[in-house]
Amino acid sequence: LPLTEDELYELLGEAAARLGAAGVAVHWPRELARTLSAAAVVRSPAPGSATDGTPFFDSEQLLRFNWQLALDGDPLTEREMDALAESHRPVVRLRDQWVVVDPDLVRKARKRELGLLGPVDALAVALTGTAEVDGETVEAVPEGALAALRDRLTEGPAVLARPTGLDATLRDYQLRGLAWLDLMTSLGLGGCLADDMGLGKTVTVIALHLHRAEHRGRTAPTLVVCPASLLGNWQREITRFAPGVPVRRFHGQERDLDTGPGGFVLTTYGTMRTSAEDLAAREWDMVVADEAQHVKNPFSATARALRTIPAPARVALTGTPVENNLSELWSLLDWTTPGLLGPLKSFRARHARAVENNEHVENEEAVERLSRLVRPFLLRRKKSDPGIVPELPPKTESDHPVPLTREQASLYEAVVRETMAQIETAEGIARRGLIMKLLTSLKQICNHPAQYLKEDGARLTARSGKLALLDELLGTILAEDGSVLVFTQYVSMARLISAHLTFRAIPSQLLHGATPVPERDRMVDRFQSGEVPVFILSLKAAGTGLNLTRAGHVVHYDRWWNPAVEDQATDRAYRIGQTQPVQVHRLIAEGTVEDRIAEMLLAKRALADAVLG
Repeated sequence: LPLTEDELYELLGEAAARLGAAGVAVHWPRELARTLSAAAVVRSPAPGSATDGTPFFDSEQLLRFNWQLALDGDPLTEREMDALAESHRPVVRLRDQWVVVDPDLVRKARKRELGLLGPVDALAVALTGTAEVDGETVEAVPEGALAALRDRLTEGPAVLARPTGLDATLRDYQLRGLAWLDLMTSLGLGGCLADDMGLGKTVTVIALHLHRAEHRGRTAPTLVVCPASLLGNWQREITRFAPGVPVRRFHGQERDLDTGPGGFVLTTYGTMRTSAEDLAAREWDMVVADEAQHVKNPFSATARALRTIPAPARVALTGTPVENNLSELWSLLDWTTPGLLGPLKSFRARHARAVENNEHVENEEAVERLSRLVRPFLLRRKKSDPGIVPELPPKTESDHPVPLTREQASLYEAVVRETMAQIETAEGIARRGLIMKLLTSLKQICNHPAQYLKEDGARLTARSGKLALLDELLGTILAEDGSVLVFTQYVSMARLISAHLTFRAIPSQLLHGATPVPERDRMVDRFQSGEVPVFILSLKAAGTGLNLTRAGHVVHYDRWWNPAVEDQATDRAYRIGQTQPVQVHRLIAEGTVEDRIAEMLLAKRALADAVLG
């Protein structure tokens, strides 16, 4: 039978499958090729640039973004694509063989040009291997310098030697971190070192500063922005690990920017915010944001001020790159590598919503696409990773459900009933305020009625399920001659626990935000020397910057809104230098809002692990 071209095309499509199902085999001439394919290709106009040490984003040139058709994987020439574009038949003669042509491919051959891409967009396309074209996600392929840059980023760097000026021995994973930071900063791409607390991010950055001075001839100073509580720690570690390198504080009365060549200037987030203009007027080789979760809100005055300080290299340090949602990750990486993830609105639409919605059909695909884009710019190592810190002892985490006492239960019900009646008639900001007030009240009732009722000096025993369990835990821990950290987010609750332990003649000490720095240091020494076995700490004031390895137990008396902050608090005890197993106890009031908070924290932890793992 002679076939018309339309019949031939139908036979190549679904008709062959239906014939096959009916037991009719279809044989085709061997020379009939059906392997014509199309990919969106990104080409850089200039050779080199990405791999010769020139910062990639310094290039002002736009990259061409076109459809490229290929036969059996071999790209067609422009002339061959022209011939294809002009054909109006389903079978075309190409390279001495007959080729079956999908009408969709003919359209792509006719309208080859997809536009121009800026360097940032082009890099995002290269890393994910996909692009959005007319609302559809298509395969995208980088070529030339862009492909070389992608390979450098995904293959990772060769390990560097320890800089000669560094008075410290770096572990293998710290040397790898140094090499990675050097690669990213030398390409002008910046990076976020997101290692767990206690894995030595500070010493890695000091080594990077020395390496850039020694091997890249950098002479401008490095600016470190950190919380006020960590200024002393940075100064001590620079003096200890890089003796002879000038270090100045730009804070309080000591606002000194005269570092001399190649030194460090240390400042706080608060001072940086008010003095951004002075800092922006100076030349910096590198800007480092420590505990960078402080700028996770891109619209805050602190985050906006940090963006105004220019530097050829930007490094964010944080053990918690995702605390609540993926917008925080966008904020960090948009500072280290501006534009990488696109505008926040489109990032949320393209990546975050699909990833954060666990029931979404495309969830796994979205997670993988975002991971490919983010992974090269974020280095994360956890204490649980094999071979990271084999000398760390095991850590056990336990949730302890506790019942409410009769007094707690009746207070809880009364507050829910009363506040819900007010919420039903309120709207807008007033309604949201009432909901926040309700949550806070319920959490305080779960802790102890005396905290909610603001009772001072009242009887505390036999009124709270949590306090009764804490007594039990402390009895066991102290009988074994152990030491324990007790964290609570409320200073008022910390004071009640302190008063209760004093009443029971158990030696303890209390640290909160108003504790002066010299007294903090004395408290740490007393605890570490075994003088005081129970250390009560407010979560926000003591969740970072303290080394409390004497503790074999950590108690979270109440739950914070995200697991990353709790983990950082636990890491006061579970860090390098710890020799005993660490047990983490989380107290949760059964059948209350605390059960729901525990579920939410599990979901947040899963979100962070999915994208960063």
